[in-house]
Amino acid sequence: MPLPKTPRPPTLDQIQVFLAVVEEGSFVGAARRLSRATSVISYAIANLESQLELELFDRNTTRKPQLTDAGRAVLAELRKVSMGVEDLLAKARGLLTGLEAEVVLVVDVMFPTAWLVEVMQDFQKTFPTVGLRLHVEALGAVAQHVLDGSATIGVSGAIEIKTAQLERYSFAGVRLIPVAAPTHPLSQHQGEVTQAMARNYQQLVLTDRSRLTEGQDFGVIAVRTLRLTDLNAKYALLLAGLGWGSMPETMISDDIASGRLSVLQSSEWRHATYRFQTLSRTDIPPGPAARWMLQRFRETSWQV
Repeated sequence: MPLPKTPRPPTLDQIQVFLAVVEEGSFVGAARRLSRATSVISYAIANLESQLELELFDRNTTRKPQLTDAGRAVLAELRKVSMGVEDLLAKARGLLTGLEAEVVLVVDVMFPTAWLVEVMQDFQKTFPTVGLRLHVEALGAVAQHVLDGSATIGVSGAIEIKTAQLERYSFAGVRLIPVAAPTHPLSQHQGEVTQAMARNYQQLVLTDRSRLTEGQDFGVIAVRTLRLTDLNAKYALLLAGLGWGSMPETMISDDIASGRLSVLQSSEWRHATYRFQTLSRTDIPPGPAARWMLQRFRETSWQV
């Protein structure tokens, strides 16, 4: 009884020759592309077929080599191996030039998603070999991540935190709009809603999980509050009529237009803005990719 065939690992050079033959459509074309003799290309393919115990090209029925069923089956896997090695080499070149292996970004939950997506897309195009991780936090928790080293850089609200370890740069903001469900008593009030009136109804308040601003209140007016650490939960409770609260305009503009949420008309809140600032450690300067991202956030094309 014959022993079962046992494939052996191919060399990277054999894989590159195989892909060149597939892409050029001939051994001659692959030889020209790789600056080798045609006989060297033919020998490399023969060795690859011997390593894998498979016939990869049909050389007999056509003038030009055609992939066999086995060749088509392994093509995608060999491409993956080749691309993986190329990615590895690109990352190594980046590390040799001082480029970070990874940037960890922490962003305030109020930061508009469209702006964040734009920055992250540009980052990945500019630094394809640098890994990127994202945390989303509220209020002082953003700065906490940067200070304790769990994030490289951050984008937080303009909260004053007394420390010399953070470098800050203010760059943009979003308008905050007080809203409630259409069924809420404040929405049904005819005329201006004053802060004195709003004080009597439950306010939904985004609260802070960090030690930096623990116990501090931001924009709290009402006597009775419901504290939440999740902006999406606050949004859902507003829609359900369980209180009133301020939300970033970029997040609720469609709800206002459709009538799912009502703006509380008040001159006292008319110019409320949630400002943003970039954060980085003064004692651990960010690398080239992180510096690029900080600058990208600071661009002035974003309007309040």
